[in-house]
Amino acid sequence: MREEIGSYDAKTKLPEILRRVESGETFTITNRGRPVADLIPSRISGTKKSEVAIENILKAKKHVVSNDDLMNLKASGRR
Repeated sequence: MREEIGSYDAKTKLPEILRRVESGETFTITNRGRPVADLIPSRISGTKKSEVAIENILKAKKHVVSNDDLMNLKASGRR
C-alpha cells in the first residue's frame, strides 16, 4: 500500500522521501487531497546496480594472484 503525502510535505522532505523510495517504499503525492502522482523506485537503478555488481565480480575473477604475492601477503599478515 502506498503512503499518501501532500505536495508541500513532498517538497520540504524530498531528500528523506527519495531515500525511502530508494529502499523500496512507494508514495502517492496529493494536491489538496487529490492524488496527482505516484513515486516509485526506478527499475533502471536496480538494473544498474545489478550491472555494476556483475562487473565487479568479473573484475575480481580476472585478478590473479601469483604464489609469490600470496606468500608475501600471508607473511605480512603475521606481523
